[in-house]
Amino acid sequence: MAAPMTIGYLNGEFADLTSLRIPVLDRGFLFGDAVYEVIPVYEGRPFRSEFHYQRLQRSLAQIHMEPVLDREQWGSLLRELIARNGSGSMAVYMQISRGAENTRNHLIPKGLTPTVFAMTAALKSRSPEVLERGLQVITRDDTRWGRCDIKSTSLLANILLYSEAHEQHAQECLLHRDGQLTEGSSSSVFVVKKGRVYAPPYGPEILPGTTRDLVAELCEANGTPVREGPIDMTELAEADEIWIASATRELLPVTRVDGHPVGDGHPGPLWRAIDARFQDYKQESAND
Repeated sequence: MAAPMTIGYLNGEFADLTSLRIPVLDRGFLFGDAVYEVIPVYEGRPFRSEFHYQRLQRSLAQIHMEPVLDREQWGSLLRELIARNGSGSMAVYMQISRGAENTRNHLIPKGLTPTVFAMTAALKSRSPEVLERGLQVITRDDTRWGRCDIKSTSLLANILLYSEAHEQHAQECLLHRDGQLTEGSSSSVFVVKKGRVYAPPYGPEILPGTTRDLVAELCEANGTPVREGPIDMTELAEADEIWIASATRELLPVTRVDGHPVGDGHPGPLWRAIDARFQDYKQESAND
């Protein structure tokens, strides 16, 4: 994510981001006992905010936390934070931890007051070079924990894998378990073969993707519905196109995997068609 903007939010207070503090015994700090969401904002308007809200509630339920913000509070917080940071295009990061107690305790305590933190960051425009030439990616074993469907702040494995990709002059790391594609270290993945679009099935090892779900809707509207099912890593070499999708990167083409070209080594025609629909949808949403 790009550099943070000025004003953050912590437990009901809006203030300069650098002045906000949490207790050292906060369980999010000690254990990663927290969940988060990243919401893109275009022209001052949160993009598909309801879907991000629903995923946040699901994540909280999966770690046995009660809802912290109702829809009205969620919307009000987003609007206020966006306005205080100048509106325009940005990304909102929101994190909810279980809170702090008076000791370090592995047992999940009851009755804590959750810590709610939010900040914004500038939303980078997509690189013209990437749109023209596509991304390079590497593949690695999926070394993350067994509940990747929870949007947890425990992201050390993701960070190590993503950093390794950049050390190899790539922009993402595609992950696999037992030879089956799961997702990227920070993205969802689509594979295109003979005009058909495929995606790994949702399960504990894959985060339900708000952007992935939108891409699936756009593919359906395009007459090329996404087919969910296991994807063997050997199929990547046979793919005509590969895409990644995420909230802040939108939909991008992958043109090299482990140094080998995907298809003809250029962004494919189906990606261009679906991405055009994505950009139209985004503009329509901003104008609503």
